[in-house]
Amino acid sequence: MKHCYMKKILAITAAALLLGSATAAAQEYRYEIGPALGVDGYLGDVNDGNMYKHPGVTAGAVMRYNMDSRWAFKANLLYAGLSGNSNDIDRKIPGQEPYSFKSHVIDLGVQAEFNFLHYGIGARYKNYKRLSPYMVLGLGLTTAIVDGKVNVCPNLPMGIGVKYKLKERLNLGFEFTMRKGFGDKIDGLSDLYGVKHGFAKNTDWYSIAVFSITYEFSKRCTKCHYVE
Repeated sequence: MKHCYMKKILAITAAALLLGSATAAAQEYRYEIGPALGVDGYLGDVNDGNMYKHPGVTAGAVMRYNMDSRWAFKANLLYAGLSGNSNDIDRKIPGQEPYSFKSHVIDLGVQAEFNFLHYGIGARYKNYKRLSPYMVLGLGLTTAIVDGKVNVCPNLPMGIGVKYKLKERLNLGFEFTMRKGFGDKIDGLSDLYGVKHGFAKNTDWYSIAVFSITYEFSKRCTKCHYVE
């Protein structure tokens, strides 16, 4: 009789442990934060071809709010070093002096991300995938410092990326975005050829390609079916 009771106790204990491990594996978190590092490139008045002719270093941090397995909202604070040289372009104006620049850019922005697959780790019926490509679109603010002069303008980031869940709370990501600057002095020039551009019809763009690693925190509600 005691042997039978012991078997029942062991069976119940094993079931509880398995249920606990399954619950832990399916645990979801609302936020994630981490560093980002990569390269940047410039397209504008003094570069209309290869944007990585003079690549720079981008570094900063990202924070993400995961609304569900498909949608996320991200904030970023990045530094980008942009540079260019008018000798790289074919178009020349007689008597025009060569122009080169180095711009220190602070990029502050928010973006919406749409995962093409249900991103995450969890129960099979949820059809979660550890790897998912995504697209991103948002709004940002560019602060460019060229030769001691500060120029500020809004920007429109758009691009694609891919996420991979290394562990339950650890994510690895790669993202490529183009930033359209709604201002024409990211390179320190209003225009190399003296042609004035409007708010939307300017020539300054820059790209950012970064790797990021983020850590998740703030558990969702585990005692009810409510999910923010």
